[in-house]
Amino acid sequence: MDWEDEEHNRQPGREGDEQSHATDGTPARYERGKEIVSVCRMPSRPRRSCLAVPASDLRKLEKAATLPADEVVVDLEDGVAQADKEQARENLSRAKARGTLAVRVNKGSIEDIEAAAAVADVIVVPKVESPDDVQAVILHTELPLEVQIETTLGLVNVEAIARSPHVEALLFGPGDFAASLGVPVLTIGAGASEYALARIAVAARAFGLQCIDGPHAALEDEAALRASAERALSFGYDGKWAIHPSQLGVLHDVFTPSTEEIERAERILATDGALRLDGEMVDEATKRMAEAVIARAAPPSAS
Repeated sequence: MDWEDEEHNRQPGREGDEQSHATDGTPARYERGKEIVSVCRMPSRPRRSCLAVPASDLRKLEKAATLPADEVVVDLEDGVAQADKEQARENLSRAKARGTLAVRVNKGSIEDIEAAAAVADVIVVPKVESPDDVQAVILHTELPLEVQIETTLGLVNVEAIARSPHVEALLFGPGDFAASLGVPVLTIGAGASEYALARIAVAARAFGLQCIDGPHAALEDEAALRASAERALSFGYDGKWAIHPSQLGVLHDVFTPSTEEIERAERILATDGALRLDGEMVDEATKRMAEAVIARAAPPSAS
């Protein structure tokens, strides 16, 4: 399968939602009558699809700049052979994206952080296991961060990590996590990971962050990719990493509500109080669920 076989997909604009957003990293408060409900504050950056591209491959970098991925993640870490690390850093000046441009650095590499900060909108920090790992990065940049939870220790500390400054999203790394846990699988994205997905999602939402699932490495199994993306969506995830342009279409389809879902959400929002609608009871909690669906309906343009 070649990178030339991509499927282009829509990237609709977004209308404003009704949630009030805090600016200090804490969940916002949503007031409706006498009831006050915590609502997570999430950055308005679309991440339905995050396409990982090795910085060592100029052809793929140039191709990625033309693709409709919400985010292009230029990789200096696992996707680059050790002998090619220096050339990969030099190639960052050629990296571009139609949406957000992110760069994944090698953990502990100040050279990578400084090179990434010169071109990126966001820096991806791998194998984060404590708030200290985040602090080590923000000493050298003020850019927003996406932090990858890829080990058992990282998962144990995920709530403390989510509270760290400059963090915009938590990313689940299924391959390294499976290895850390000792799961006997050989395909990245295979194996059971529901507990990790749920705990990362809860930590992200509790502190107003987005949560992104890692890649599914079986490139020719679209059904498995869709099932993996739908599983992530069922835990509230905002999107998923892609490792080939052909995966973008499935991810946009899964993480964008259908016309029918949007229409039903709008009908729910038009109700008042507890009543029966389409054979189901709906109330104020259902309205908040509907607002969450509407918020996903049209991701905004990347900042």
